Amino acid sequence: MSGEIYFSNNYHDLSQQHGTGAGFQFEFSCSRCYDTWRSPFEAFATGQVAGWLGKGVSAAWGLIGGTATSGITNAADGLAGASWGSARDAAFQRAIGNAQSHFNRCGRCTHYVCGRCWNAAQGLCLGCSPDTAAEAVAAQQRGLNDMVSQQAYQHGQQLGQSFDVTAQRQLVCPQCRAETHGTPFCPGCGHRLAQQIGCTGCNNPLPDGAAFCPTCGTRR
Repeated sequence: MSGEIYFSNNYHDLSQQHGTGAGFQFEFSCSRCYDTWRSPFEAFATGQVAGWLGKGVSAAWGLIGGTATSGITNAADGLAGASWGSARDAAFQRAIGNAQSHFNRCGRCTHYVCGRCWNAAQGLCLGCSPDTAAEAVAAQQRGLNDMVSQQAYQHGQQLGQSFDVTAQRQLVCPQCRAETHGTPFCPGCGHRLAQQIGCTGCNNPLPDGAAFCPTCGTRR
């Protein structure tokens, strides 16, 4: 195939070499939105003839009870294989010519995009030259979201002023191992959480696991 090859990385070859449905067809996609366009189907006559011959020979051998492989089928398949490459290249060239009327090549990023992703006034794709009105609306929404987030953050700071950050909290109940989320009582078994055990002698808090009060020495 001679000449420059376009759409080198955004097409799919849907062609079929063998069988009664043999033919050429290619699917091209937009590099921005990935919408696709398919070239018209072109029948590969040699491959279709080989497919019909194969069906006919198989049916004939089935009727007469034969088990030998027919040379006619092999010859037809060989002919189809020999002409497939050049026929496929020619069909691909025609498909590219048709696809160029459905896609535009961006002068900046060089990607091929469909008409919906093309800024004709600038000769650029919408990825390189976004629509001004769409950008304005998007910017307004971003500004709205940013302001709401800021106000919500400030409101959360105000609520946080009344939150007791010094209170002892247990996030997992020591009795049933349920998650407590910092509540005073376990939602699973009702066990009182974060209990501060005091010394019976001086009422000072006892460290976890202490056998004696570190302040007055009273046995726990």
